[in-house]
Amino acid sequence: MTRIFDNPADFADEALDGFVAANRGYVARVDGGVVRSTEVPHGQVALVVGGGSGHYPAFAGLVGPGLATGSACGNMFASPAAGQVYRVAKAANAGGGVLLSYGNYAGDVLHFGQAQLRLNAEGIETRTVTVTDDIASAPLDQLEKRRGIAGDLTVFKIAGAAAEAGLDLDGVERLAIKTNYRTRSLGVAFDGCTLPGAADPLFHVPAGQMSLGLGIHGEPGISEHPMPTASELADLLVTKLLADKPDDAGDRVVAIVNGLGTVKYDELFLLFGKIEQLLTAAGLTVIEPECGELVTSLDMSGLSLTLLWLDEELEQFWAAPADTPAFRKGSMAPRAPRAGITAVDAETADVEQPTAAAADLGQLAVAVLAQVRDVVVEHEEELGKLDAIAGDGDHGIGMRRGVDAAASAGEAAAGSSAARILTAAGEAWSERAGGTSGALWGSAVIAAGLSLGNRETYTSEDAGAVVQAFVSAITELGKAEPGDKTMVDALLPFRDAFLTELDGGAPVDRALAAGAAAAESAAAKTADLRPLKGRARPLAEKSLGHPDPGAVSFGLITSRISQFIDSQLATAAPTGQRSDGNGAQA
Repeated sequence: MTRIFDNPADFADEALDGFVAANRGYVARVDGGVVRSTEVPHGQVALVVGGGSGHYPAFAGLVGPGLATGSACGNMFASPAAGQVYRVAKAANAGGGVLLSYGNYAGDVLHFGQAQLRLNAEGIETRTVTVTDDIASAPLDQLEKRRGIAGDLTVFKIAGAAAEAGLDLDGVERLAIKTNYRTRSLGVAFDGCTLPGAADPLFHVPAGQMSLGLGIHGEPGISEHPMPTASELADLLVTKLLADKPDDAGDRVVAIVNGLGTVKYDELFLLFGKIEQLLTAAGLTVIEPECGELVTSLDMSGLSLTLLWLDEELEQFWAAPADTPAFRKGSMAPRAPRAGITAVDAETADVEQPTAAAADLGQLAVAVLAQVRDVVVEHEEELGKLDAIAGDGDHGIGMRRGVDAAASAGEAAAGSSAARILTAAGEAWSERAGGTSGALWGSAVIAAGLSLGNRETYTSEDAGAVVQAFVSAITELGKAEPGDKTMVDALLPFRDAFLTELDGGAPVDRALAAGAAAAESAAAKTADLRPLKGRARPLAEKSLGHPDPGAVSFGLITSRISQFIDSQLATAAPTGQRSDGNGAQA
């Protein structure tokens, strides 16, 4: 259990501050993560890695010569926000372009993808290579759906060495893709991990059992097995990885035994010895292996085995020197301190003069955000428990962080138009929450605000446009379809019911009530679905019988907003005159 903290909500930021204080010769703090504190040659490709906190040495511990140039660091087990990735990449850029690399998780894909679009739009050529080494998360013919675990290290190391050698962005990207294809991993857990401030682990493994195929965000494995002996465990891991080897595999491999947090080094070494014997018996030569904690999961009791099949080119870059706080190989010449590391500030907002109607809607937006915060706080614990069944358990705390930041940003912008307030709230939600829900909710709230603009009058048609903009932002960004067991399964019924009522001449408050009822009903029905997206997908059997947490939270939020709007209109309007047919008062 993680015990050393003041406020659990500040754990990730304070741990990162302390890491920088202990490693100033390697890294400097920037808003969103860290970059090298030593000189980077002009024109060198910047490798920017990242993900949620709680995985040290990944990701900040791998920043230094021969490896990463910067790391974007999210909250505990949550992806960094797009703005964080953007600012870290801007600070890391040395004029040779940027390669973003990270584990293939939905939230990371969304946030890093948004940052990539922004960087390219500003003329900083940026590419992405996601790590997909976990063989338990998808079959071999769906390699692109696999998630990234300890194979992060092989991809980052070879891409970083290629950048250090002076290869251009095309060359670094090609080697990262090649390394990822030739890397395979499989993990096991003996017990779950505990988020800071939580009373219980995200999952338990029954006594005498082992969970096979775990993720690194506290996700349980996909199956449970009787606890093996060390020899049996070594045979299980080696056999499954060799059966999944790439088409062009040779006979030289890097073997990495990775501890996830609490397995002792003596145990890891014992297991590695047995693994090496099995690999040698299979006709493989083990090249420059690693054994230790490299990509962890807080205090999880577990480990993983990674194999990288080398060719002559990859072996050269795997063996190249690197010097970072947590990973050192060979010898590198000392580097001079880097001068002029500056924060990348957000753009200064232009001065706005809201119309009276836009200001009134802004006041309502601030009040609605406060209601959303209240309902999320009320249900935070149950949302987290629901997410832990087949996910990483962070949905409740992620939603809480996001909506706390959004409500505060809305209050700070009070007096502005609804568009300005919702844009500020959405940006804050994305920045603070991270993760998939942070990206989706942040983008959707911004889209809703932008659809309102700063107009002289508003009608029910504008309410319909807000809903359409909100829904489009989520569906276009998240790419989920009905039946995938995501928030979309509640979102689309909400939209359809809302617009049907509105198009039929109902006032906005009645349309909102119909939409909220449809959303809550649809959210409950997701219990019968198998997840086809996100971290719950590999754990479909565990998810059956339980509703999707994203759909549930959306239903709760729309219901609370509906109740609030209804109460506001009941208080403001004379009896029998709650709103006109156009929904103008609503």
